[in-house]
Amino acid sequence: MPLNVRFYAIRLLLAAALPGIFSACAPAHHQKLLDLTHDFGQETIYWPHNKRFQWEKTDWGMTPAGYWYASANFSASEHGGTHMDAPIHFGRERRTIDQIPLEQLTGPAVVIDVRSRCSGNPDYELTVDDVTAWEAQHGRIQDGTLVFMLSGWGSRWSDPTSYLGSMTPDDPHSLHFPGLSREAAELLVSQRAVRGVGIDTASIDPGRSRDFPVHRLLNEANIYALENVAALEQLPPRGATVWTLPVKIKGGTGGPVRIVAVLP
Repeated sequence: MPLNVRFYAIRLLLAAALPGIFSACAPAHHQKLLDLTHDFGQETIYWPHNKRFQWEKTDWGMTPAGYWYASANFSASEHGGTHMDAPIHFGRERRTIDQIPLEQLTGPAVVIDVRSRCSGNPDYELTVDDVTAWEAQHGRIQDGTLVFMLSGWGSRWSDPTSYLGSMTPDDPHSLHFPGLSREAAELLVSQRAVRGVGIDTASIDPGRSRDFPVHRLLNEANIYALENVAALEQLPPRGATVWTLPVKIKGGTGGPVRIVAVLP
């Protein structure tokens, strides 16, 4: 093929292909993003006896050289606010938070709404029937899905006494809030192969739990948990893609996580 003909053919191919390439790479401005993360601050709720979030300004203002400079220190327990429990939290020799594969941190999500059952029972536990009833309406939960339990407790976030269900919220043996049942957790782990489980309360186990069977089941299977998730009521029952990006603490048992949903 003559050189000029080849050049003309290449120009035609590029003219046809480039618009599609640029379109695929361009930001999807039409997509709606939803933040499922509570702010971290002095009022952030932590598990009883865990170190609360502390933030201290170290530099804040104009420098002698005439430019602005701001810096601060922060510290906290791994387990408080909107955070991720790494599998090692309750699973011996399971993944630490820095070892969780990126593929497990993003994917499809579903929301099982049991607010009507929790409103009159702070000790409510998600049942197998709740899961199968949801599936009867919305379809089977596919492998690799992140499953959220929506209890409605997120509306209580600003009040630790109400959120933790105790007049003595610093006493871990006095707490009352909804969580998953052992049987529901077994179903999600063994028959649905979920990649993670999240909830809008302080724990995936109900507040009155003493032996944390749901934590143990999930973590032994190298599955993480998300606790104190915000704005779950704004997620659709299915169709959203959720990114769960924890602080990458080397050897960490958990840590603060920014959870972002891409809505359908």
